[in-house]
Amino acid sequence: MSRAERLVLDPIGCRGHGVCAELLPERITLDEWGFPLLAPGDLPAGLHRSARRAVAACPARALDLDVERH
Repeated sequence: MSRAERLVLDPIGCRGHGVCAELLPERITLDEWGFPLLAPGDLPAGLHRSARRAVAACPARALDLDVERH
């Protein structure tokens, strides 16, 4: 059984601090107002640790990891 992780964002809870994009620029960019845009799809294997750091560092707790088991 494999495990797929995907970033999810609560757009109402997000305050546009931009910390997530600094910690995970491979998967998160910022729009013109400073709010995150998440790359679609599952996280590549090498980015799991960085993604967990970005989730933990979110001041608004608006970023999370969704885990699916296949």
